Amino acid sequence: MEPLWGFDLGGTKIEGVILKSKDEPNNIIARMRVPTEKTKGYNHIIGQIGLLVNNLKEATGLTPTRIGLGTPGALDPITQTHKNSNTTAINGMPFKRDLENALGISFEMANDANCFAIAEARMGVVQDVMPEAKMVFGVIMGTGVGGGLVLNGNVWNGRQGIGGEWGHSFLDESGGLCYCGKIGCVETLISGPALEKYYKSLTGQDMHLNEIIKKYKDGSDQAATQTVKRLIYFFGKGISNLINILDPDVIVLGGGLANIDLLYTEGIESLKQHVFNPRLDTLIVPPKLGDSAGVFGAAFLVA
Repeated sequence: MEPLWGFDLGGTKIEGVILKSKDEPNNIIARMRVPTEKTKGYNHIIGQIGLLVNNLKEATGLTPTRIGLGTPGALDPITQTHKNSNTTAINGMPFKRDLENALGISFEMANDANCFAIAEARMGVVQDVMPEAKMVFGVIMGTGVGGGLVLNGNVWNGRQGIGGEWGHSFLDESGGLCYCGKIGCVETLISGPALEKYYKSLTGQDMHLNEIIKKYKDGSDQAATQTVKRLIYFFGKGISNLINILDPDVIVLGGGLANIDLLYTEGIESLKQHVFNPRLDTLIVPPKLGDSAGVFGAAFLVA
């Protein structure tokens, strides 16, 4: 069975992995990184991906015909150009086509949140809690808010390549202006920076979210209590929209905020108040694969 090649394009590094096969995903043949060096421009990024291919070929003696690539942003299925990436050099460019022409290899591309979701579905926590799950939603809550949808073991990119982008659905006007130009996106309310900004609006002080959580737990800071109550309320409301529309079997939380234990207790109680069902049957679980999820998920794009 053919090995699976997966690459994860980040702002500072490009990581590559070769897995033995889709039936033995935990058998890692090789894993390497090269710097992205995105400030050197579009063609240099393509060259760095080529460098990683060559490094892995030399280390293993293997030659890929197809590579799965997880990226920030997404390939627009209509225009075949890239969009919404914080590696801005690739935006508006026919990135997939140019990669394939430069390297002579076929690429399957998906947003990095989709790669997180498929990795957790196919070889991560979902295999532990509900291996028979048909629909899995991977939530990213960190510096930003995003998500990925996996249906019957495959990424659902959607008609416009924005499947799973719940972070830019409307949640509440009090979130204010989002960088995307809209008002009240999920990201403006329950991302890490949004919560820290809210705390500062109450106190005039900068404080990291971890410290805010700590002060909430020991009851020493009223503003911290308000901030965390805001997180819990809008977490429940936001996730309920996902469940009411998609009704997935499992939701896996990822990103820095997935480490906040309150989301799995008070957050779920908040969710129960908003979901359109007498019970909450959806499993809400923390991730298993950590930083490995993106590159493993990319490999599954060609499984």
